Amino acid sequence: MTYEGKDRRSGAMSPVRARRRAVTAEVLRQVKGIELRTRTLVNTLFTGEYRSVFRGQGIEFAEVREYQQGDDFRAIDWNVSARMGHPFVKTFHEEREITLLLVVDQSGSCQFGRPYTKAGLAVEVAAVLALAAARHNDRVGALMFADKVEFVVRPAKGRPHALRVIRDLVAFRPRGRGTNLAEALRYAAKLPRHRAIVVVLSDFRADGWEDALAQLASGHDVVAITIDDPRERELPDAGWVDMEDAETGQRVLLDTSHGPTRTRVRVAAERQLQERARKLIQAGVDRVALQTSVPYAAPLRRAFAERARRLLR
Repeated sequence: MTYEGKDRRSGAMSPVRARRRAVTAEVLRQVKGIELRTRTLVNTLFTGEYRSVFRGQGIEFAEVREYQQGDDFRAIDWNVSARMGHPFVKTFHEEREITLLLVVDQSGSCQFGRPYTKAGLAVEVAAVLALAAARHNDRVGALMFADKVEFVVRPAKGRPHALRVIRDLVAFRPRGRGTNLAEALRYAAKLPRHRAIVVVLSDFRADGWEDALAQLASGHDVVAITIDDPRERELPDAGWVDMEDAETGQRVLLDTSHGPTRTRVRVAAERQLQERARKLIQAGVDRVALQTSVPYAAPLRRAFAERARRLLR
């Protein structure tokens, strides 16, 4: 699935003006279609476990009170204790409101896939999460990027706002074709005012993003949703194929009927996926793996059910 409106942004337009032009009747029709398709999933995916899945680790300072037997000594406020002459401890409570920030990759490499493009799948999964957040009265925002951060919807509450997020995701057309994931992650780290749930939807086909992801994860609860197409790993036997890199424009002619060529492509792709998995594990983020060729509802349910079980331990 691809999301394409009739109007595209020209290089001379500002992002705000371009966004207004992009919200066509076709875009609104697509938004309504996403809302209808995902209604059952939104109503069932997080029923009874939404808070477990997206409770995060956010805490807010509540008060300082006198130390009581059994209190954790690590919570002692030494400044107050010194002034008062006896121990006082800080108390905290878990944040009741959640901020969900969706970081959505729309670079050139994501404009590939069947029956969904990776970009289209990222939009639809982001829509599911945005509507689920709205249903539970949580704030939701979005950041769209390609070779730079191009458009941001700041987090806010309410179903109308969630639909605005989805509308802007559908209408978005990146100016660039490259992928600057590191810049997007650094921008996302500064966007929420408090600790947030940050969901990154990308194929992670970029360089130098691992440090930025680790820094983001140190301040926020991060879920990395990787999106791949099986044809990137297994070339079809289709004879000579003129292939073009969606981001650089570089072209190469490959004989896909040549067994050793397909083997080299598969080995290189698997090595790239293994390296990506290593970096995600090292950053300490939760991971969800999606394929453009497989309906996303079941793997999304399994991944978040496992996350809920782990957070409740």
